[in-house]
Amino acid sequence: MRNAFVRALTEAAARDPRVVFLTADLGYRLFDDFARRFPGRFLNAGVAEANMVGVASGLALEGKRPVVYSIAPFVTLRCYEQVRNDVCYNGAPVLLVGVGGGWSYGPNGPTHHGLEDVAAMRALPRMTVVCPGDPYETEAAVHVLFAHEGPAYLRLGRAGEPAVHPGPIQLRLDDVLVLREGHDVVLLSTGNMLATAVATADVLAGVGIGARVVSVPTVKPLPVAALAPLLRRVRAVATLEEHSLVGGFGTAVAEYLAERGSPLRFRRFAAPDAFAAVCGAQDWYRAEHGLTAAQIAAAVTALFE
Repeated sequence: MRNAFVRALTEAAARDPRVVFLTADLGYRLFDDFARRFPGRFLNAGVAEANMVGVASGLALEGKRPVVYSIAPFVTLRCYEQVRNDVCYNGAPVLLVGVGGGWSYGPNGPTHHGLEDVAAMRALPRMTVVCPGDPYETEAAVHVLFAHEGPAYLRLGRAGEPAVHPGPIQLRLDDVLVLREGHDVVLLSTGNMLATAVATADVLAGVGIGARVVSVPTVKPLPVAALAPLLRRVRAVATLEEHSLVGGFGTAVAEYLAERGSPLRFRRFAAPDAFAAVCGAQDWYRAEHGLTAAQIAAAVTALFE
C-alpha cells in the first residue's frame, strides 16, 4: 500500500502545483524522487507532529493541498488537539496519512500499533476516514481524496499487502466494492483485512456457506445507501478490521444495524480492547486474536448452528 500511495501522490503533485507533502522525519528513500521532482513542496518537519499539522492547516487555509504523513498513531493521537482545532474546526483540506495501521509495526510494540486511530478520527466533526483494502484501492483513494474538499484521514498498511482486485479500480467515497457474491452471510471488510475476507469466503464455501465479500474503504461517512441493498436476503453479517473492537468500523456498522432495527445475526472481528503484552509479527497477532481466515470462518459457521 505504501508504494501505491507514493505513486498516486506523485501523479497528483504533477497535475496540481498546490500539492505539498509534509513528513515527520519518516520515509527516507521512499520520497526521494518526490523531493527531487518538486523542490520546495517537500517539507520534513522533524519529530514534531503537532507543529507539522499546524503548518499543514495554515498551508491549506492559504490555498495549498497539504498531505501530512507519519506512522498511524503518531499522525492521529500525538497531535490530536491540532487535528481537531487547526484542521477540522477550520474545515481545512488537509489529507492526513497514517502508515502502518493495525499491527503492521508489530515488533515495535504498542507504541507503534495503530489500533485506536479510526475511532479517534471518526469522532471528529468534518473528518472523512478512508481505509483502502489493497494497493489498487489505495491509488484510487488518493485521487478521490484530492478531489474532496475538507479534512480526511487515509489509513494505510505498511508494505507487502497483496493486490486483491485484478487491476485498477474506480472508487467513490459513497460506494462499496463487491468482490464475491454469496447469499448466506455478508463479510464487510475495511483496510488491510480484505485478502483475509476473500480467503474466509473460500473456507466457508467449502462447508456450504455462501459469503458475499464487500470492501468498505470509507468508514466515515459510512456509505449506508450502498450497503443497504447488499444486506437484504442474507442471514448474517460480519465485519473485519485490524483495529480495536471499540469505536472502529465494526462499531459504525453496529450503530447502523441497531438504528434500522436489523434482525440480522451480527459478529465483529477486530483486535481486543487491550495493549499487547508480547511483541510479535503482524501475522502472529492476527492468529492470537482470531483474525485468520480459518478462525473467522469457524466463528461465522457457528452463527448458523
